[in-house]
Amino acid sequence: MITKNDIKYFASLNLKKYRNQEKKFLAEGIKIVLEGIESYYPCELVLVTYEFAENNENLIKKLKRKNIRIELLNSPDFQKISDTKTPQGIIGVFKFDKLVFYPSKEHTNVIVYLDNISDPGNLGTILRTCDWFGVSEVLISPKSSEYLNPKVIRASMGSVFHLTIYEDVDFDLISEIKFNGYKIICSDLEGENLFNFRFPGKCLITLSSESSGPSQEVILLADKVITIPRAGDAESLNVAVAAGIIISRIIEHG
Repeated sequence: MITKNDIKYFASLNLKKYRNQEKKFLAEGIKIVLEGIESYYPCELVLVTYEFAENNENLIKKLKRKNIRIELLNSPDFQKISDTKTPQGIIGVFKFDKLVFYPSKEHTNVIVYLDNISDPGNLGTILRTCDWFGVSEVLISPKSSEYLNPKVIRASMGSVFHLTIYEDVDFDLISEIKFNGYKIICSDLEGENLFNFRFPGKCLITLSSESSGPSQEVILLADKVITIPRAGDAESLNVAVAAGIIISRIIEHG
């Protein structure tokens, strides 16, 4: 049975400080919880409202067959834990261990580096895009949003559970990967036309906030700077949209 202290504890996992302290995070919504349960992230328990359990008997049975602990809550208590205004009535509590990135030749041929992407929605959408195109390794800079932020998880539609994600990857580690045969490709407002550019066999593509552009360190490390050519009058292109265009082009070149 869930106590008031338990409710406070689970609600605290909406904050980065407590996620890192407890090594746990929340995933909310039917699809996302199910994605998490099928991933390598251990599921500690699933919280559902009485109404949800009544309306989703088959799903509850499925969770029980997997020996997943289920706890029922009334709607007001569930709302105290939920990070959404109109919750679906299901939250998974998952455990995690932070991955440490070691530059080597053993990584995939295409790696995405997210440079100062502070907007959770953009970061989550980029992760979803990487997942769609089969780019499985993503590095996140120290100043970017945390990928276990509930807003990022929702925006990714569960893709965080499919990817290998490294956080707090600094520029020293990025520079070292060049010694393992990778070319660093920086995307910016000015550079070589993306549609004329031939991507190398092993590359690390950097994506930056459209408001501030790439960090100076990234520009200095880059072997090439590319851009999506502008035909209209827009000042910039949303980084998540740009990610889809650039990654699709990389995949097209194989």
